Amino acid sequence: MAKPRYAIYLAPSPDTPLWHAASRVIGRDAVTGETLPFPALPPCDADDWAEVTAEPRRYGFHATLKAPFELSEDADEAFLLEAARGFAATRRGFAIPDLSVRAMKSFVALTPDARHTDLDGLAADCVVAFEPFRAPLAEAERARRVASLTEPRHIASVDRWGYPWVFEDFRFHMTLTGPLAEDRRETVRDGLAAFIGDVARPLAVDAICVFRQERRDRPFRVLERLPFAG
Repeated sequence: MAKPRYAIYLAPSPDTPLWHAASRVIGRDAVTGETLPFPALPPCDADDWAEVTAEPRRYGFHATLKAPFELSEDADEAFLLEAARGFAATRRGFAIPDLSVRAMKSFVALTPDARHTDLDGLAADCVVAFEPFRAPLAEAERARRVASLTEPRHIASVDRWGYPWVFEDFRFHMTLTGPLAEDRRETVRDGLAAFIGDVARPLAVDAICVFRQERRDRPFRVLERLPFAG
């Protein structure tokens, strides 16, 4: 029987302009589960935009702190949520003032203009704190995650933490598109930057979210948003 997957993500509060704008861009609200109409967003028409955003739509608008995982044999959902609440209760919020829409590798995402120590620390702490809840990767999933990796340390991170982009290799990003042909990235980036405008600045980092995916063929939904202590 297929098991649900969970992830620890950073996502804006669902009552913020950024959440509404980005959810429209990807065509789905991960809190309500509602399918949303795509914005009139040159250079893409609606059919094109559905294809361009298929990958981020599956995951919901977010930044990864602890990548998707199945629960270990001695953990359950209630235990995970209890631990997440306890983790959030120890944190204090901060803001990222400089989030911008950029082409990042083959896709477009919201990323900070510079690295932020507080943000890197939050991600590193999530990787470690929620590791006891993660079941070992199935062989097929491991193969998928290492298929495009060439650096031995990235493969080692997959084997140790289930994900290559952790600690010094972590780069905060909130994905807005799937892979794009090189000749389209800048025009799509420009269209997204114009649509989102300044609503991404500043980004309040004031909670973590536990997302849940019922089955691999279903999208992720916000299970609970857990505000920080202050």
